[in-house]
Amino acid sequence: MIYLDNSAATRLDERVHEAMVPYFFEKYAVATSEFGYSLGIVARETLDEARNDLAAIIKGNDEEIIFTSGDTEACNMALKGVAYSQMKKGKHIIVSKIEDFPVLNTAKAMERDGFKVTYLPVNGEGLVDPEELRKAITKETTLVSIQHSNQEIGTMQDIASLGRVCREAGVLFHTDATHTFGRFGFDMGQLPVDLMTMSSHTIHGPKGDGALYKRKDVPLQKWMDGGYQEFNLRAGLENIPGIVGFVKAAKLMNEEENSMVRSMRDRLMDELLKEIPDTMLNGHRQKRTPQNANITFHQVEGESMTLHLDMKGIEVSTGSACFSRSLEASHVIMGIGGNHERAHGSIRFTFGRYNSMDEIPEVVSSMKEIVARLREISPLKR
Repeated sequence: MIYLDNSAATRLDERVHEAMVPYFFEKYAVATSEFGYSLGIVARETLDEARNDLAAIIKGNDEEIIFTSGDTEACNMALKGVAYSQMKKGKHIIVSKIEDFPVLNTAKAMERDGFKVTYLPVNGEGLVDPEELRKAITKETTLVSIQHSNQEIGTMQDIASLGRVCREAGVLFHTDATHTFGRFGFDMGQLPVDLMTMSSHTIHGPKGDGALYKRKDVPLQKWMDGGYQEFNLRAGLENIPGIVGFVKAAKLMNEEENSMVRSMRDRLMDELLKEIPDTMLNGHRQKRTPQNANITFHQVEGESMTLHLDMKGIEVSTGSACFSRSLEASHVIMGIGGNHERAHGSIRFTFGRYNSMDEIPEVVSSMKEIVARLREISPLKR
């Protein structure tokens, strides 16, 4: 099998699994205070150490790290937590049109609760214009949430520029860094970002684990009731094995690996665009995450290509409506000015640690054969 859907989920690294195992069978207690029993103290110390390690990776402080069940919870916590704590100022938030669902659908839910949401447009490569953001901010704006990179087309935003616009306006800024955390270095002491989402499932860590970075002075209303965990900002027992795995996975990420992933991505992207006619790259050519190649193959349906690739043991994802529970074409491709045909014909190839350059020729050869065959019988054939 050739697995090229690493932006959906990555294979767990054996070293991550090894680090997690003791916390299932030996050190399995709930993290208690220093006045608790021995196993609880071990769990608390493990939790504190993991928090310190993650803070060091992004050059932040340990009290700014809130562990969550993944990117969806972290984004909900950021948007709802800030917005509900700032309602005296106003009930207006801003997100981009091409956000991933943890932000996009949270914003839509908040609209139903009476919040006003501005959905910022992007250009044909998926970039938000900082000046458009500046114009959209009002006196009632309490939060801006714009992803660091896009989940489908890989385009990376200039979050430093966007963050400065927010700072100048006195508005808090959140970025969903699910697809860039581990791929790029972060210095939260220098970056004008108030909240940032991180996740484990894209860096060869366990699924269902992540964190929210929250700058110390950012107000955040607890949005999920229960216990007093995570500085009384998140209810629910800390998932110690998952947290250990998440932080171990983050520590294993390095530039050598990212350079390798980028090289594989570039080779596949260049060869597919060269070898197969009537194709186009989606997203920015240079300002994109190293693991992502998203290409539209005109006159062909994405679900057909995906199924044919699967029969050859090649796993990818598509922006086709038939592979979406909402039965709508990719909101990202539509958001960058594409039409339904472009969205339906898009394939996302995303690389990870366990891919190799030797897989590229087979993928290219398979795509050439499949696209040619499907175009012969396509009703979209020009």
